[in-house]
Amino acid sequence: MGECAVSELWVYPVKSCRGIALERAEIGPRGIRWDRHWMVVDAEGGFLTQRQLPAMALIGTALAPDGLRLDAPGRPPLHVPYDACDARIPVKVWNDELRACAVSPEADRWLSATLGRPCRLVRFPDDARRAVDPRFGRQGDETAFSDGFPLLLIGQASLDDLNARLARPLPMRRFRPNVVVRGAPAYAEDDWRQVRIGGLGCRVVKPCSRCAITTVDPERGVRDGGEPLEALAGYRRRDGRVYFGQNVIPDGTGEVQIGDAVAVLA
Repeated sequence: MGECAVSELWVYPVKSCRGIALERAEIGPRGIRWDRHWMVVDAEGGFLTQRQLPAMALIGTALAPDGLRLDAPGRPPLHVPYDACDARIPVKVWNDELRACAVSPEADRWLSATLGRPCRLVRFPDDARRAVDPRFGRQGDETAFSDGFPLLLIGQASLDDLNARLARPLPMRRFRPNVVVRGAPAYAEDDWRQVRIGGLGCRVVKPCSRCAITTVDPERGVRDGGEPLEALAGYRRRDGRVYFGQNVIPDGTGEVQIGDAVAVLA
């Protein structure tokens, strides 16, 4: 295996909305700063994603000095101060329940009109703690509104191998990684257990099982067939699930940038 390095960094400020490509990223216990820090919920506080609303892929995000900015085709932009908190409301992410900050009635109206159904925007409170699955993490490991872990890592060669099996190649952003690594053979990340990204030590704890979000075209905000799940099911299926990429937990804090070396420690 040649020298491995970071080739892409991505942050997704609002769960299931469009991500932002970064040159450098500040990483803490919950992953990249601001990653899945906001989330869209229904009237009962249940989280909403592209699984139910593929058009969420069209909502753009930007991190301005004074707050989060959202935009969508045909809609005026929405500005959300970083500390906005109209009230604390109960929300649920899979089996985890917590009280999140409802951002504002204005944000709720904007999202409801954009997505065509009643919904609310919530923020992960600074004082909240959401533990990762204890079967894979340690005491104190945490995440924000991600599905379950602070970081998702994918090798570029793994996508290249998948694309060689598809009639139409797909971009890496279909899979919503935080860290993309070049220089390793396809699926080498399956065997990694501990890595150092730049100067930051990380544990590779669990393969990422993939869902229907990977079938959503991020440019059009619609599902465009069964790929890549059908192709992946032919050679990446185990225990009734399809896996692509690895969930990662950082040990400590640090800054990572494009070009940083990725060393496999175990």
